[in-house]
Amino acid sequence: MKLYGLKNCDTCRKALKALPDAQLVDVRADGISLELLQAAEAQFGATLLNTRSTTWRGLDESERARPALDLLQDHPTLMKRPLIETNGALHLGWTKEVQAALGV
Repeated sequence: MKLYGLKNCDTCRKALKALPDAQLVDVRADGISLELLQAAEAQFGATLLNTRSTTWRGLDESERARPALDLLQDHPTLMKRPLIETNGALHLGWTKEVQAALGV
């Protein structure tokens, strides 16, 4: 199980604590593959982009108008966190539904 997020993100820390077998992939330090981003965008659509983040607020209108995948490749911290990959399935966020799906 891989958890894509940030090592200093409170939500990612909560998820890691509840999922001791998960391996954290820090998207700021390690990045995230285009293939995984494409699969996540196909499954989650616009919700993959965190428009409430400080990174988003720092972008100008022309940057915000770019395609989501381009933005996420240039600014991986714009991804809603955590993105959890387990047994070929993807889960986004740390909601009650995600926790139930993961058996937490």
